[in-house]
Amino acid sequence: MSVSTAAADRTVCRDTSGSLPVLGRDVTVPLVTGGEVTYAALDYAASAPALQRVWDDVAAYAPYYGSVHRGAGYLSQLSTDLFENARRTVEEFLDCRDGDQVVFTRSTTDSLNLLAAALPADCQVFVFETEHHASLLPWRDARVTYLNAPRTPGEAVATLERALAERDPQGPALVCVTGASNVTGELWPVRELAAAAHAHGARIVLDAAQLAPHHPVSVRELDVDWVAFSGHKLYAPFGSGVLAGRADWLTAAEPYLAGGGASRKVSRRVDGGVDVEWHESAARHEAGSPNVIGAYSIASACKALTEAGFDTLVAREQHLIDTVRTGLAEVPEVRVLSLFGDDAPRVGVISFVVEGWNSSHFAAALSAEYGIGVRDGLFCAHPLVRTLLGTDPQTQGECGAPEAAPGEKSLNAIRVSFGAGTPDEHVERFVRAVKELVSDGAKWNYRTVEGRCVPAV
Repeated sequence: MSVSTAAADRTVCRDTSGSLPVLGRDVTVPLVTGGEVTYAALDYAASAPALQRVWDDVAAYAPYYGSVHRGAGYLSQLSTDLFENARRTVEEFLDCRDGDQVVFTRSTTDSLNLLAAALPADCQVFVFETEHHASLLPWRDARVTYLNAPRTPGEAVATLERALAERDPQGPALVCVTGASNVTGELWPVRELAAAAHAHGARIVLDAAQLAPHHPVSVRELDVDWVAFSGHKLYAPFGSGVLAGRADWLTAAEPYLAGGGASRKVSRRVDGGVDVEWHESAARHEAGSPNVIGAYSIASACKALTEAGFDTLVAREQHLIDTVRTGLAEVPEVRVLSLFGDDAPRVGVISFVVEGWNSSHFAAALSAEYGIGVRDGLFCAHPLVRTLLGTDPQTQGECGAPEAAPGEKSLNAIRVSFGAGTPDEHVERFVRAVKELVSDGAKWNYRTVEGRCVPAV
């Protein structure tokens, strides 16, 4: 079945800048200094703008929206077909193995919590302190070993190997690692870490939230057991995510949510109780009415990125990375945060601090005076940012900005991030703005309101 010719196979058009068309490219925002400017969205690591292709596909499907797996009518059958085809598209995008399952979730966080709920009894989990909280925190019912931040990819592998060598070889074990840091953008040695895990009888799950939008992710080539990512970072809105990988632990576990869709057969017992037979497919962990539009949007984004060609996308993104890093290197007051050093391969995620500036103040000035959206804070990776800033890694903080007034030292950083939809002008404007703010200062006065720095009125 097809939704309509509007959502049929097509080539992905590009504009003259070489970036993929995204929503919001022409949005203008007011400046406190007067006038308006086209908004420069440079917070892709939090949520990337939706691809125009994704929006068009969803709009074409919307009139045909119907219940999934639950109706005999044409729209229900069409929606079910679209939902399951989306699953197959994701399987192809991730180069899954035969027998792997693709479970649609709400986000990377939801995916990893699902896997945490499916761990075998007495499972030991190994996770670096450098992880996003989505990877760091779900393992509450397991025996967790937190590994110190490595300073080279080789050290990461060696640290994991030492920790695994000391574990009980008879029990189950899981390693959780990011593919690309949401703080530094640096690529992690996933294939080598997977080899180390398997050599010691452990499994590995890859947090690809920051990797999948920028680089191809092959479950086969990386030899990971599971991969998790979010739609909202892959240019696909609507609160969707994916957990893909080996079926055995997922099939053996109780359903993540109990309810319709997860149950295959429900019957009353003589004693008045209820017997339930759960599905063994991905539906086992997809109880309730599924987010068919979210799944379809992910599939549309996967197709768009594949058709555009990751070689082309990676090359262009590297040009943007070089532009930003070269520009920041020309400002002595700027310190870029890094684990693995300047030569480490990375995606379009760069965090930094500016000497003499509170990070919230600097980010507020970028927005209010230049129309540039970045993020300041600890990026839901508190231990990593504390380590990189050289502060006490046990100090508590918030995902947003701490209560610090303009000019006061802050214990957070600034993050600029970009991707396939970013025009050259946006990163060029960002570099100019950084240089002007450092040399000339802010043109406006700012104050702290509920922990955030905002323009004074």
